[in-house]
Amino acid sequence: MPTITALRRAGSSIAVELDGAPWRSVPVAVAAEASLHVGDELDRHRAGALAGALRRRRAEGVALRSLSRREESRFTLSARLARAGVAPATRGEVLERAESAGLVDDERYASLRARTLAERGFGDLYVLDDLRRQGIDEQQARAAVAALEPERRRIEGCVAARGATAKTLRFLAARGFTEESLEALIAAVETRALG
Repeated sequence: MPTITALRRAGSSIAVELDGAPWRSVPVAVAAEASLHVGDELDRHRAGALAGALRRRRAEGVALRSLSRREESRFTLSARLARAGVAPATRGEVLERAESAGLVDDERYASLRARTLAERGFGDLYVLDDLRRQGIDEQQARAAVAALEPERRRIEGCVAARGATAKTLRFLAARGFTEESLEALIAAVETRALG
């Protein structure tokens, strides 16, 4: 068995020597997690602990880079980790740590995503469908949609900007507004067409 003969600090890493020869550098946190000490043999158990710590560290880096750019649901972050080649067990550990640290919160994500889509002119049906596709459970998705400004008010703003026309009606229907919310606009368009 090779023996750890030196551990030298090199910036944010530890340079590891085995049997007097340079072996590799590992992040300080990984060296601590794997309990590397001078004089210890790098046996199968310690090598496995080191490899696991390195995999978790890499997966955490992927997660943190993603979360630093945008809010993510647990589902979308899991998919991102899977695309990065993170094994299911490691992915689960990273997701649990991210949730317990408050970095991933599906309720917060659903609320933010729903508001953003509503501000971009989408209706409740579209928002609800989008949240489901992002892995948000039905109850959280419905709660996020219920907290939005009522569709009728959002429709009024769009009609004020675009006019009460058939084109505006088609636009709003395509953006996921409910038929019930569009009733007043439908009536106005029909009245204009008849009169």
